[in-house]
Amino acid sequence: MANPDPYSVIAIRFAASPFRMRFHNCLNCAQGDPHDTPMPMDFYIWVIRNAHRTIVVDVGSKQWKCLQRGHEFIRCPVEGLEAVGVDPAKVDDLVITHLHWDHAGNIDRFPNARVHLQNDEMRYVVGPHMADHGVNHFYLVDDVKTVVGTLFEGRLSLHHGQTEIAPGVSLHRVGGHAAGMQIVRVYTQRGWVVLASDASHFYANIDDGNPFPIFANYPEVFSGWELCRALADSPDHIVPGHDPLVLRKYPPLSASLDGDAVRLDVDPVEERRA
Repeated sequence: MANPDPYSVIAIRFAASPFRMRFHNCLNCAQGDPHDTPMPMDFYIWVIRNAHRTIVVDVGSKQWKCLQRGHEFIRCPVEGLEAVGVDPAKVDDLVITHLHWDHAGNIDRFPNARVHLQNDEMRYVVGPHMADHGVNHFYLVDDVKTVVGTLFEGRLSLHHGQTEIAPGVSLHRVGGHAAGMQIVRVYTQRGWVVLASDASHFYANIDDGNPFPIFANYPEVFSGWELCRALADSPDHIVPGHDPLVLRKYPPLSASLDGDAVRLDVDPVEERRA
């Protein structure tokens, strides 16, 4: 079978958390460890597009929620999209990798897009676990209400495992970090790229076998990494969800957005690890 038309893929940073330490981001690091080091975190959304369609992966957070959580808000994610030529009203498909507050905060800004979510994630956020603040504080009830609204509008596709949503773009449930965590595999000019999102927040998580400390299912974190490796053409074709190294590893899209937008469909310009 012939390969589909390749897509361009863009990562856009919308927020940052510059003062985090390694123990914040890796489970097997204890606070106060003499080997602990600074480990800042960035927050991204992604654009997948070719001549036929535009797909947005995750929609970031609203400013107030980001600031409430103690992070630096750089720009509205929707403004970032508009700066790279994406009109939210013309987006064909919107993939939500999971419904945590920093990935699902602007679904209402895409009135014509079909929204793609794993059925396991939907069941989880409207189930009994949401009565527990230890769980529900990773979510924002307004975002959940918005997703339910798209269901009633007939714009929500709930997937079970693996689904191809367009030629060369497929979704794969991995679980782990969230009950219905999904990753995105996309065909580009450099081959098959996997947008891991929070299946691996940092390169260090997957490279060192050291999970991010927040997860819904511990064994699925590891099986999710294995699926990322199986679906990507190489380790350098796996893109983590929060690593500042992404902005150094890949070439900038243009001078716009102050270097906060990079191309993931071309070969990296820096080694995988800093």
